[in-house]
Amino acid sequence: MAENGKKQDGLADNGRKPEGAQESSRVLTNRQGHPITNNQSQRTVGSRGPATLENYQFLEKISHFDRERIPERVVHARGFVCYGEFEATGKIGDEPASKYTRAKLFQEPGKKTPLAIRFSTVIGGRDSSEVARDPRGFAVKFYTEDGNWDLVGNNLPVFFIRDAIKFPDVIHSLKPDPVTFRQEPNRIFDFMSQTPESMHMLTHLFSPRGIPASYRHMEGFGVNTYKMVNAQGDTVLVKYHFHPRCGVASLTAEEAAKVQGQDLGSASKDLYESIERGSYPQWDVYVQIMEDHEHPELDWDPLDDTKIWPEHQFPLRKIGVMTLNRNVKDFHNENEQIAFGTGVLVDGLDFSDDKMLVGRTFSYSDTQRYRVGPNYLQLPVNQPRVPVATNQRGGQMSYGVDLAEGQNPHVNYEPSIHNGLHVSPRPEPNNPPEIRGRLTRSVIERRNDYAQARGRYSTMMDWERDDLVKNMGDLLGQCERDVQLRMLWHLLLVHDDYGNRVGLALGLSADDVRDLGPLPGQVLTEEDQRRLQSLGRNGDVIDPAAWGQWTGSVTNRRAAAEEVLGGTLDSVGALQ
Repeated sequence: MAENGKKQDGLADNGRKPEGAQESSRVLTNRQGHPITNNQSQRTVGSRGPATLENYQFLEKISHFDRERIPERVVHARGFVCYGEFEATGKIGDEPASKYTRAKLFQEPGKKTPLAIRFSTVIGGRDSSEVARDPRGFAVKFYTEDGNWDLVGNNLPVFFIRDAIKFPDVIHSLKPDPVTFRQEPNRIFDFMSQTPESMHMLTHLFSPRGIPASYRHMEGFGVNTYKMVNAQGDTVLVKYHFHPRCGVASLTAEEAAKVQGQDLGSASKDLYESIERGSYPQWDVYVQIMEDHEHPELDWDPLDDTKIWPEHQFPLRKIGVMTLNRNVKDFHNENEQIAFGTGVLVDGLDFSDDKMLVGRTFSYSDTQRYRVGPNYLQLPVNQPRVPVATNQRGGQMSYGVDLAEGQNPHVNYEPSIHNGLHVSPRPEPNNPPEIRGRLTRSVIERRNDYAQARGRYSTMMDWERDDLVKNMGDLLGQCERDVQLRMLWHLLLVHDDYGNRVGLALGLSADDVRDLGPLPGQVLTEEDQRRLQSLGRNGDVIDPAAWGQWTGSVTNRRAAAEEVLGGTLDSVGALQ
């Protein structure tokens, strides 16, 4: 029976096709191409007898069904893919793009490069809510004339940690308990309270930025520090930014609960329908540029992913526009099997020594080989739009051989005198800085874990701070007292008002944590040490007008939230 008593599409009330309906001329086959004459019954011995093992049609059908799902991503499992294009300005800011990079996709004004993008949540499974308080993935695959370029970022400009060796730990703390399989606030803040570098990210995540209203109203950040290389081999450090033209918007926790109660996939639905009706979302794409050296004049390290580059020091420079204009045709083939990697770079773009970037470069490709298979790059959604010629053969699910035109198929090695492949005859110059030192396990020296979180908090609007304090207090209220005390100590070092207000929500004050002292091995700056002497009484200021230097703000929040909720906030009963 049709759902809710309604007749099924395409059927009359009597279950027959309506008059004028067209019968398809396409014949159903099995995967070997054999026509199927009966798709309703197994072959059995008599009408009630046992089924036989030579039921090839049934065995193929059911065995494929048993295997039609691949392992979901360990992070970013829930996501949505669509296609579009990047149109270059031909410049980086007001200067020719060639001054900084020889990457061809940036050189000519109006040059268009096709792309695929995957938006995602991070922690939940593939059927989880798209309005959870969670970072959002913002991964772009550019199909350039020099091969693929993947830029694998998030919707927040910083991350919880600065060294990839801690990545499994931070994710384990955010994932469900391995015994109870429940996401536990105490596990999350147990880890974060022992990881001072996470304070900047937590300040972003628990602010309104933590629940984007939709994917269309979401910023994108490369997060990692990359390099650009010009024709002379000169390099600069670079950060990537994507700003949505429809504005940045968010939901409160109460609004998100309302949306989640109606639709777990609200963000995917919103984006899909927007593209289907021809309302193509656009993002302006920018970079920040910094000379390629250590910058000892800064009190933070440019390779530290827990830090932003303040815009008043390193202004945004526009490089192009991204437009999304086509949806996928098959969710599994194009969403589940699309594979990104931070090591996928084209000529003119390069790595920095960012410790998170180095770790991600191995991890991303490794997880795709496990999840999709060793030949995942042969899948159409992952294939570059240029010829591929390698000496790699075989492996599971290999359905092609990457031969160059005229290549001797017998030669799968290099070098060879028998018409095999050879290396590129024209290596481009590259002049990276020379680094000498001992192999060591050490942390970045200029950690300064609290200053930028303080800058972020002090430049929030009143309603943003109110939301942050409420969200942080609600979750910390579910934690053990020792975890609450250490988190309060950190927040007071960030900002008086921040710590005192969260403490009030927990029934704690600065006096309760004044004697805690730094964590083992924690290095405080001179400013931190001064603040520690007057914990909670440092006279911190609040200046929303200074926000421009800290990278964007949440704008047009109400309008976008109402659009997603399908009515005014008042009419749907969401809190303001």
